[in-house]
Amino acid sequence: MSDNAVSDHSTSAALVRSTAVELAAGIAGGEYTAVEVAQAHLDRIAAVDGDVHAFLHVSGELALQQAAAVDAARAAGEPAASPLAGVPLALKDIVVQQGVPTTAGSKILEGWIPPYDATVTSRLRDAGVVILGKTNLDEFAMGSSTENSAYGPTRNPWDLTRIPGGSGGGSAAALAAFEAPLAIGTDTGGSIRQPASVTGTVGAKPTYGGVSRYGVIALASSLDQVGPCARTVMDTALLHDVISGHDPMDSTSIQFAYLNATKAVEAGRADGLQGVKIGIVKELSGEGYQAGVMESFTAAVATLQGLGAEIVEVSCPHFRYALAAYYLILPSECSSNLARFDAMRYGLRTLADVRDGHALVSAEDVMSATRGAGFGAEVKRRIMLGTYALSAGYYDAYYGSAQKVRTLIRQDFENAYAAADVLISPASPVTAFPLGEKVDDPMAMYLNDLATIPGSLAGIPAMSVPSGLAADTGLPVGLQIMGPTLGEAQMYRVAAAFEQAYIVANGSGVPALAPALEVSAR
Repeated sequence: MSDNAVSDHSTSAALVRSTAVELAAGIAGGEYTAVEVAQAHLDRIAAVDGDVHAFLHVSGELALQQAAAVDAARAAGEPAASPLAGVPLALKDIVVQQGVPTTAGSKILEGWIPPYDATVTSRLRDAGVVILGKTNLDEFAMGSSTENSAYGPTRNPWDLTRIPGGSGGGSAAALAAFEAPLAIGTDTGGSIRQPASVTGTVGAKPTYGGVSRYGVIALASSLDQVGPCARTVMDTALLHDVISGHDPMDSTSIQFAYLNATKAVEAGRADGLQGVKIGIVKELSGEGYQAGVMESFTAAVATLQGLGAEIVEVSCPHFRYALAAYYLILPSECSSNLARFDAMRYGLRTLADVRDGHALVSAEDVMSATRGAGFGAEVKRRIMLGTYALSAGYYDAYYGSAQKVRTLIRQDFENAYAAADVLISPASPVTAFPLGEKVDDPMAMYLNDLATIPGSLAGIPAMSVPSGLAADTGLPVGLQIMGPTLGEAQMYRVAAAFEQAYIVANGSGVPALAPALEVSAR
């Protein structure tokens, strides 16, 4: 520790419970060094991750080198690379990082080390953010519980017998376990928002194309989106500002005026929500939603009204078809994207069996054997569904029809935004459920993304903010805030005002209530 360390931040325990804003300010002000901050989080990972299993790979030495570079720049009198310089981050293991193993949670990529950085990774490096390691996920981001990872499930720090959401359960659990103050997730049907909801953290899915997907292993290319995760709205906004922006390396990247989510947060905190119209989506409540979740949502609506917002009810009648459309579009696109894992170019290669005394050694035999050994059950299920939906004679009936439904859902959103500035709903219909409870029931698992899938199909920005603890389970509940396309500023303004009001009313935010989790490494 530096000699002038202040007592509140002079221990590792205090550092790991600090926000990114507090850590960045402490490093910039010389209160402590980036190396001390990184080491505190690495020590925390060593202490608790044996039970949480948020990380698949910890890059301790590399993280300390990155932190030392931040300290050296500061000592040389150079300006900070960004408002997050020196702050640690957990990177979802579907975003590539040069020289660091990347598996996407799959055995088929075991041992593969990327030769380049994703655009998001390079922007984090340029901003001086310290990358601690790669976090666990459902295999190729297919799942809602992180139980589909080939490397074992992640556990929810609020209750180690329960799921942390998925597919970004590793990133969300790392935040809730105070292993990192910042994380990167990817959201295809809700893989940032649903884990944020069940772990009491904040997660944002930007407008489709707002953050580069270059270097992110594709699941469903028309749905995947990289986004920021943290324990506070301001930390999330700062990270959002670092990673967003046009990228010529991504053909789906859009050109747009600089977002500046940070200013939107400041506006929400300072001005409240006077003049803001908030729409409650009629179809995203009621049947299928846990009682404790709906009670928390009703209380959140009252808080928003108290901040001056006008609440209106909107109807989006085609949302009832969203789940069916999503589970035709996603498998179709993943069956195409995952065709690249052919045993020739990446990771695992399994020799074929011997049949009738003759080794099966053709390229097709090796490909079949490798996929059989390398892909998990959920991945195989979705590849088969997608291949069937795209097959001759069925394309128009399935994939084509699903895309028509997608258009109708986009129109529902456009109509709703004519009456409201942002829309809200619960982010997840239930709180964290026990590990193994739904693993043999794919349809029950798919229903966990009921509230998040419409926004993914429409490509709009959406986020989950903690709205309290459910009275019936005592576990976190998330409030989903959905903005119109490129409406991140409205979304962050509402989220910041709500978060501030919650803290004033309850004395602290939900993440501060997470268990101490002082457990020993296994």
